[in-house]
Amino acid sequence: MKIIVDMMGGDRAPEETVKGICQAAQEFNASYILVGNQQEIERAAAENQLDIRRFDIVHTEQAISMEDDPLCVVRTKTESSMAVGMKLLAEGKGDAFVSAGNTGALFTGATLIVRKIKGVSRAGIGTILPFQNPVLLLDTGANVTVTEENLEQFGVMGAAYMRGMYGIDRPRVGLLNNGAESCKGTALQQAAFRLLSENPEINFVGNIEGSTAPFGTCDVLVADGFSGNIFLKCVEGVGKLLLGKLKRVLYSTPATKLAALTMKKPLMLMKKEMDPSEHGGAPILGISRPVIKAHGSSDAKAFKNAIRQAIAYADSDAIYDLALCIQRFNEQKKSEHESRPEEPQA
Repeated sequence: MKIIVDMMGGDRAPEETVKGICQAAQEFNASYILVGNQQEIERAAAENQLDIRRFDIVHTEQAISMEDDPLCVVRTKTESSMAVGMKLLAEGKGDAFVSAGNTGALFTGATLIVRKIKGVSRAGIGTILPFQNPVLLLDTGANVTVTEENLEQFGVMGAAYMRGMYGIDRPRVGLLNNGAESCKGTALQQAAFRLLSENPEINFVGNIEGSTAPFGTCDVLVADGFSGNIFLKCVEGVGKLLLGKLKRVLYSTPATKLAALTMKKPLMLMKKEMDPSEHGGAPILGISRPVIKAHGSSDAKAFKNAIRQAIAYADSDAIYDLALCIQRFNEQKKSEHESRPEEPQA
């Protein structure tokens, strides 16, 4: 297993990416290609007393910032660490690619350099939410505007991913909406509800409200990138708020401090379960090879876990199964189209 890593992407690169890659090398059975400015990578390693001589380094002068236009990855910054890393992946020089860099540029590069699976209309960013059971939220920001057919295909891709990665035989697919009834939502949600409920490949459980999503109502939560990203950021923010409030309560008096000591182990477990950095990065689903988006503010632990996610994704049959599901999906759509009666000529 060989993982290609964008060492210059993210708010805390290359210091945290160097530390993360060294932690990953100690824990996971894989080899690594580090793509980025070799001098900066070696400086960060030396400052943290880390030995990176075992890694292959592909030197690049350019790096994509968080403010850069997404198309720069295929136009003005084609020799950046992100672009070069994805070219290596497309050429089969590695099994997966990980970056904490500019989300728009990474999505654009994954689509135009690595390429989509045949038949995929829109790739999407899937994020695992740390709910009662793990829930894949798709899309979480790549596609702000979508069609009902895109949402239906997200349901197919999300279900394939959860089968391949989490071993769920018939993942329950829900549609993020402002009410459980089929008539709720905009015209987009209503049309998507109809398509999802009629698709035999999807175990559709209906509309899912934000208040019920955390409590085991579905395994895949389908959304457009706009509402999905808002929901994701809200979940992350509320999690941090609750943990902060709980900490203040438990350390407010000598009695509560004593109680906190007796509950230290379950509290640490709860914190770990709610920590987004523990769940690795977000896969870009619909791409022909594994591309993982780590959070832009990833520290070493979060980056290490994004690498773990990349290894697991590359080691699974999820992309192969996803491609088969998309093939069946498109064959079904073609059959439905051909069986429709022709409209009378005016």
